[in-house]
Amino acid sequence: MSLSDEQVEQFCRHGYTLVPEFFSPREVQAMQAEVRRFQRDGLLRNVSTEGDGQTRAQDRQNLQLCPMHPHSDFFRSLPFSETVISAVRRLIGDPVLLHLDQIFVKPAQHGAGTNWHQDNAYFKIDRPLMGTAMWIAVHDATVENGTIEVIPDVYDQSLDHERDPMSDHHIRCYPDESKAVPCVLPAGGVAFFCYGTPHCTRANRSDRERAGVAYHFINATVQGQARAGYAAGLRPHLTGEQATGGEGEFGTRVAGTWPDEVERALAADAQAADAPGAA
Repeated sequence: MSLSDEQVEQFCRHGYTLVPEFFSPREVQAMQAEVRRFQRDGLLRNVSTEGDGQTRAQDRQNLQLCPMHPHSDFFRSLPFSETVISAVRRLIGDPVLLHLDQIFVKPAQHGAGTNWHQDNAYFKIDRPLMGTAMWIAVHDATVENGTIEVIPDVYDQSLDHERDPMSDHHIRCYPDESKAVPCVLPAGGVAFFCYGTPHCTRANRSDRERAGVAYHFINATVQGQARAGYAAGLRPHLTGEQATGGEGEFGTRVAGTWPDEVERALAADAQAADAPGAA
């Protein structure tokens, strides 16, 4: 789905924009299937702690896998799709570089949120609008199940961050929450927000699990500044003269594989469901 001029303007002016129904229903089904595989294979780790930043929480879970691409050809291929590249280049300009990928799964009733932070507190680029997150609602994202929230219009302010005692590795800040905007999205909808936009997710108190996949992209002109994320030699160029379709970074061509990976994920999920002992 292409972005409208109004959506691009909102991103540039307010630091975020929402795109409902960015992915097709079949693509969403495949994402949900791959999340189930992550769960079957034990790839998700609870990063929520008991308030000391170390002891694993027993009564709530914030399940993370970061990065995803070493464990999933499916999610490795997603940012190489033409739909994603077209949207991101309109927001941050060419050449586009993939900076990081990760997923958070919030179990039903006891899924823990991720506290307020700015991505740029980790990534440290001089111009926050030159980097964007793409947060994908893998399931319907509502206020009840703790969808992502953003605070518009402050992306150019660097907020003070400190170690988050509710997580084993995150940092957090304390913005004015009265200005927060919940990003209510159907499964397959996307929130784009720049590196300076404060955001958080809330606890999932609903009866169904909720997952959010996040990719981070930067304009390659700020590559030398950008901290964290993939190691510098593993940041794929998605557009521009250095783009190789993933061959230079992964040793195999990834561009153009997204439709096939969707079908592969669905077929593997059907096979797993039919396996002896499957619930």
